[in-house]
Amino acid sequence: MSDVSEARGRCLCGGIRYDVRGELRAVIDCHCERCRRFTGHHMATTSAMVDAIHVEDEDALLTWYFPVPDAGYGFCSRCGSSLFWQSSEDPARRAICAGTLDPPTGLRTVQAWWTSQASDYYSRPDLPELETE
Repeated sequence: MSDVSEARGRCLCGGIRYDVRGELRAVIDCHCERCRRFTGHHMATTSAMVDAIHVEDEDALLTWYFPVPDAGYGFCSRCGSSLFWQSSEDPARRAICAGTLDPPTGLRTVQAWWTSQASDYYSRPDLPELETE
């Protein structure tokens, strides 16, 4: 976990704004194919308890896509910004795309997941790498 316990963020167009009032996990980069295709690169996420995340007018622009039964990706239906990831394995916790947080975040990237599926152009020798999560 991190020492960060409060944050704000938004999508590119500002149509979706959210705040987090609870502890955020340190950032993890996921290189799995679904996350790469959702974001256009790896997906760098922190996470918090779902009840700690408040999305303003959530039903207006936040759209969820479920490519598989156990995972959903939340994005802005106006600008397309990738915002959230939700797993059915841990429904009480939601991943937050770290790039949507307002700086300074106070967070640090601590690990990379699914490096076996990383694009051939990507290398981060300074991070621990796991073949899966």
